[in-house]
Amino acid sequence: MEEVEIPQYFACPISFQIMEDPVTTVTGITYDRESIEQWLLKAKECVCPVTKQPLPRSFQYLTPNHTLRRLIQAWSSSNAGVERVSTPKTPLNMMHVKKLVKGLEAPHDYCSLETSLKKLHALASQSERNRICMTEAGVAKAMVKVINKNFQNRSTTCMEEALWVLHLLWNNDLHNSMRTLVGENFDFINSLTWILQLPLDNNNNSNMVNVAMTLLKLTVEVADSTLLGSLRVEFFKDVVRVLRNRSLFQQAIKSSLLVLTQTLPVARSRTKIVEAGAVTELIELELEKPEKNVTELIFNLLAHLCSCAEGREQFLRHAAGVAVFSKRLLRVSAATDDRAIHVFSAIAKFSASDEVILEMLRVGAVSKLCMMMQADCASYLKEKAKEILRLHSKVWHNSPCIQVYLLTRHQR
Repeated sequence: MEEVEIPQYFACPISFQIMEDPVTTVTGITYDRESIEQWLLKAKECVCPVTKQPLPRSFQYLTPNHTLRRLIQAWSSSNAGVERVSTPKTPLNMMHVKKLVKGLEAPHDYCSLETSLKKLHALASQSERNRICMTEAGVAKAMVKVINKNFQNRSTTCMEEALWVLHLLWNNDLHNSMRTLVGENFDFINSLTWILQLPLDNNNNSNMVNVAMTLLKLTVEVADSTLLGSLRVEFFKDVVRVLRNRSLFQQAIKSSLLVLTQTLPVARSRTKIVEAGAVTELIELELEKPEKNVTELIFNLLAHLCSCAEGREQFLRHAAGVAVFSKRLLRVSAATDDRAIHVFSAIAKFSASDEVILEMLRVGAVSKLCMMMQADCASYLKEKAKEILRLHSKVWHNSPCIQVYLLTRHQR
């Protein structure tokens, strides 16, 4: 059968396919809605593909071209070899979203609140286009208000829906605006940490804790440095509690590690993290042989925490602390090697009791340091290993591993 030629003005200038939902931009050019919306989302320079004139990124400036759509539908119906173009669904508009947001404000009307939140959750789950429209309509701010209000009332009613909507909306474009919304006060952080304290005796609570932990990570990323410095020990205890609970999703555990990492630059926070019992929980988590990226986060955290005396004391108090670092050395990545050497160096310099020095020998840490001198690793790591070996060579010099190292390193 002969191929039907598509009329020039029925084809989208971007996809060159027949337009199913033609919309006209402010520059007067008509495109298929899906094509131009993807262009607006991904283009580095937001200009009209045809005229090169500037275009607003917002979808609300795209006007449906009903006349052209009817012409395309009539043409497709009259040509047997062309699939009929159906009437597209009406895209989400700002007025509809604002109406749903208004339904959240009805005092003590939980039915209206639940209905609006469920509709917003469904819309946010459907498409990126919906999420952009909802962000422009101020849904993220409304979700923060719902979450904070529930915290004040100590109520979990519809909390999970609000958490999910905010999680779905929080992308790179929203990141900066969230800085002023949640990054300069404790209200939202307190709301999320309260959720972390919920008993995990049902799926709803577990789901809320998983989502809340991810949102807490995003919040800490945009938080003001003064706010981060003012976090209390209770905050870190709530985060460490997530590390302790293996029934949660792996993503929640990783988010808790990233939250702790984000607060490390504040010296006061490191002491509070140690006080919250993080060192013990980090070692316990590493004993379960997690994924490589999780191990790297754990080693980085422990290296920073062992820079203070309290952290080293808690690390050495754990029976597996030195042993697990010794075992992972030269087995995971250059990043973990760097962090492990940093911990051993701090211990050798500041916490080297006779018992600790002998433990390093007994669990193979000294052997690994000798191996590092001959391994294919960075020269600065070899120098660090050599420095550690020199610090306590009088105790270790009779060890077989030291003797083997000397024979292979300085052959005669």
